[in-house]
Amino acid sequence: MKIVVMLGLLATLSFNLTARASEVKKEADAANGKAVSATCAACHGADGNSVNPDWPKIAGQGEAYLAKQLHDFRSDKRVDPSMTAMAKGIKSDSDVADLAAYYSSVKAKPGVANPEMIAKGEAIYKGGVVSSGVAACAACHGPTGSGNPAAKFPKISGQHAKYTVTQLMNFKSSKRANDTGKMMRNVALKMTDAEMDAVAEYISGLRN
Repeated sequence: MKIVVMLGLLATLSFNLTARASEVKKEADAANGKAVSATCAACHGADGNSVNPDWPKIAGQGEAYLAKQLHDFRSDKRVDPSMTAMAKGIKSDSDVADLAAYYSSVKAKPGVANPEMIAKGEAIYKGGVVSSGVAACAACHGPTGSGNPAAKFPKISGQHAKYTVTQLMNFKSSKRANDTGKMMRNVALKMTDAEMDAVAEYISGLRN
């Protein structure tokens, strides 16, 4: 009987140790992320502040959000001719985590909005479009566009207006479909091109 009890205790102890070990995650290494980011610099800039409006600024972006997007590109949940290939070229999940840690630690440079579109863009960003059911962007992305890291809602302040419009259009057409619960697709579907242009300009001028 004692042997049986002892074996049972050892089995329980082994299970608990294994479970705890599986919960331990490697701490992301931003320094390694910077080294790995060399191939990213061609599009996103040496410090994540892209100067080409076709490619997003990723400096200062939420770490969890960045990691999610890279994993989505790697698994084809999000598809882009350039990024899919680049993401699949990343050697490991560990490098994905390190890249996300690096870019989230870099300071983002502010953008500049078209002053003629700020008023309309601000109205949409803060209050949505009641007549068509467009939700206010600020509800998820925050009043200054800082996002919600815990919920993996991205930081959008200072983002290139052209890139933002492209993503809204992709959500509207479902070309991009990696948003949880179709949240962004449902918003973009109700927006006109003019509303997208205005809110994207307003977002490009947000600072935090």
